[in-house]
Amino acid sequence: MALRAVEHSQEAANGLKEKVLTLDSMNPCVRRVEYAVRGPIVQRALELEQELRQKPFTEVIRANIGDAQAMGQIPITFPRQVLALCVHPDLLNSPDFPDDAKRRAERILQACGGHSLGAYSISAGVQMIREDVARYIERRDGGIPSDPNNIFLSTGASDAIVTVLKLLVTGEGRTRTGVLIPTPQYPLYSAALAEFNAVQVDYYLDEERAWALDVAELRRALRQVQTRACIEDVIRFAFEERLFLLADEVYQDNVYAEGSQFHSFKKMGPPYAARQELASFHSISKGFMGECGFRGGYVEVVNMDAAVKQQMQKLRSVRLCPPTPGQVLLDVAVSPPAPSDPSFARFQAERRAVLAELAAKAKLTEQVFNEAPGIRCNPVQGAMYSFPRMELPPRAVQRAQELGLAPDMFFCLRLLEETGICVVPGSGFGQREGTYHFRMTILPPMEKLRPLLEKLSQFHAKFTREYS
Repeated sequence: MALRAVEHSQEAANGLKEKVLTLDSMNPCVRRVEYAVRGPIVQRALELEQELRQKPFTEVIRANIGDAQAMGQIPITFPRQVLALCVHPDLLNSPDFPDDAKRRAERILQACGGHSLGAYSISAGVQMIREDVARYIERRDGGIPSDPNNIFLSTGASDAIVTVLKLLVTGEGRTRTGVLIPTPQYPLYSAALAEFNAVQVDYYLDEERAWALDVAELRRALRQVQTRACIEDVIRFAFEERLFLLADEVYQDNVYAEGSQFHSFKKMGPPYAARQELASFHSISKGFMGECGFRGGYVEVVNMDAAVKQQMQKLRSVRLCPPTPGQVLLDVAVSPPAPSDPSFARFQAERRAVLAELAAKAKLTEQVFNEAPGIRCNPVQGAMYSFPRMELPPRAVQRAQELGLAPDMFFCLRLLEETGICVVPGSGFGQREGTYHFRMTILPPMEKLRPLLEKLSQFHAKFTREYS
């Protein structure tokens, strides 16, 4: 029982019943968890949506999170057709669906328990879909073998990342596991490490070199989006220092910079390929599909100890299985229509259109911000976010401190209150001391993105004048 005897006596004396679970008695690691992407500023944005009649703007634009379809992206047709057929098999008799979508749905249903998407799958995911993921990885990596038994389907990439971190975190005090995190970082990692009471070890990416990695900074951190050369440096470093490597590769389809391409960490070559321990993550939430709400993803573990892999399987089994609709969409993502299929042309056209528009938005974002005094934005080479650096006057920094806020949080809150634009302060992602940033997605429709960028730039100019 969580109640102490003295509390029982006090309750009896007062005739009151105190709460068993309070902020003082709950897990302190949970209290330390912070997730900036859905933090206080987003809560305020939700409140503002209920107060629009009293505000000088007509809508709240949530540019805080990479949720493509919430920002108006149209779902790709073929994956949704396959999913509809799997969810409601009676549609297999409908002439409104192409034959290749029907064949795919029938193949998936045959692999499901009871031939129904409503049945649990095995904990690692539908075996046939894991096999399709393995074939996808082999094609992507130029024939390097991939074993379906090393692939675990998951509830988005986040779920798989948390599982692997659980396996890694151990020890107490000075022997507690430390996890090196590139900074700026995705707040999932810091949140998970706080929950597990692990030690977060930040290493800073070089903003002056378009967020490139510096191995000297990695070594400094150990003692206290990348090019192939950067990836090779990370692999070599992890190998030399005997570190387990986690590769978040959910944006492998989102590469826009001219002359750039995605490089898989698994294509590491000798002597690393046979010995370097690696977990690689992918998701249907990003890329060109943007199916965030269906929560589909996978992790491939490479060179993991067989006994540890059994423990990972045990951990996954506690959660029964990842959502089967997400597994269906993942299967289509890794095994799209072939050139001979009737859906091929439409699928490719929709995919190209999504990625081309994202590339145009990336270029526009960089251009507009770099024309604004006091704001500097590196090229948006991939993914779906920008992380501009901004100058803030000393008086604004002082005012923020008086209010108990990080300076960039103060700026972002004022921006939200006065314009309805919701972005996330850079302090939620980590940044070098004395620098200020904000993160925003490039996902709003083009007709809204340019006015948003211009309004944000104008607000920064006004804010700077006010506190100069």
